[in-house]
Amino acid sequence: MDERNTEEDKTVHWKLTSLWGGKKVELRETQRAVTPFGGLVVFVEFLQQVGYREAVSKYLPFHLTSPNAINPAETFTAFLLSVVAGARRFAHTSLLRGDVALHALLGMKRFPVDDTIRNLFKRFGQGHCQRFFSGLWSWQLERLPECSAGYSLDLDSTVFERYGHQQGALRGPNPRKHGRPSHHPLVAVLAEAHFLLHGWLRSGNCGTARGVVEFLKEALALLPGKYAIRVVRADAGFFDQQLLGFLEQRGLSYVIVARLTLWLKRAAARVTAWRALDEHYAAGEFHLQLFGWDRPRRFVVIREQLRAERPSLGRKLFDVPGYTFRVFVTNLALPPEELWRDYNGRADMENRIAELKHD
Repeated sequence: MDERNTEEDKTVHWKLTSLWGGKKVELRETQRAVTPFGGLVVFVEFLQQVGYREAVSKYLPFHLTSPNAINPAETFTAFLLSVVAGARRFAHTSLLRGDVALHALLGMKRFPVDDTIRNLFKRFGQGHCQRFFSGLWSWQLERLPECSAGYSLDLDSTVFERYGHQQGALRGPNPRKHGRPSHHPLVAVLAEAHFLLHGWLRSGNCGTARGVVEFLKEALALLPGKYAIRVVRADAGFFDQQLLGFLEQRGLSYVIVARLTLWLKRAAARVTAWRALDEHYAAGEFHLQLFGWDRPRRFVVIREQLRAERPSLGRKLFDVPGYTFRVFVTNLALPPEELWRDYNGRADMENRIAELKHD
């Protein structure tokens, strides 16, 4: 028997029988460091692999000179790990403060208290936030692999319900809680990399496409030249002549769901050349110049037969009963079914929004 086991045998305090089951249970003390947050090992190793420590130390705008001060990068990391472990308040960070095993894993001699973490964030002004976030964002962007075919840029907006008095929280379109003050952020994501390229936090009374051209100018300016945009994809909220003209001026391909106005419904109902994709779906197309547009554009129509066992995603037309229709506007010359399947890849955008809102 080695010395370690002998020492452990000396620390056995109780042997008892479990209340249900009748099994023998031993309670003993140990001098070893034990942690209930062992799952953080994977996250810490990930931070090590991506060069997190160097990046945070480089871009954090504060460097304390007091010999008794904890390194601000370590304080920020303590906050980050606390959030990952489930903290929702600064006071919850004390859950990790007594975890000696976790401190050894991080290499921290002292773990900051909640007041230290709070005081670090009190140092941040608007300029500090901008410099710190921009630096970390650029570091993450540099790690993106180059995509030979180019990235798909997906546009979308969402609604944050707000309670109390918050700046910019106004009444506007809110599908879940009508009349509730909200924010209406606009986001752009590089689909293949699951990377948030740009975002605007807008007031709740903004329309979906409000400011989208200026937003896209900023987003494209952030993207380094080595990354190409393959296609821009968006839902019907972005069906806007100004946006389409901007994309064409920049030479960008796009697939955008068309808002089914009266003229588009009539044009879709008049399509006669349908190509069957399978027993339920067929594809067609037409060209149309809407009122206020500077040119005619290509519209692709996907027709789906109504079925009792499965709900359809498109819109019904009175002139063509038994089917639903989805219409896309595009400047690509690909076959309709390829455009449709390409656009369906945008559905993953909902996962990115859910991560931003809830994770």
